[in-house]
Amino acid sequence: MDFDYQSMRTFADSWGLLYMFLIFVGVVVWAFRPGSKKMSEDAANIPFKENE
Repeated sequence: MDFDYQSMRTFADSWGLLYMFLIFVGVVVWAFRPGSKKMSEDAANIPFKENE
């Protein structure tokens, strides 16, 4: 199979776009899943913790 510029661009325009969209949706779902609020708050408060 010969991969020239036009065939690679056609693939990227169709399946590449779908792949990147699915990754985006996965990251958004992961960030807003139940239980992630506590982890996000803990990470946000790291600079305010005292050195022990």
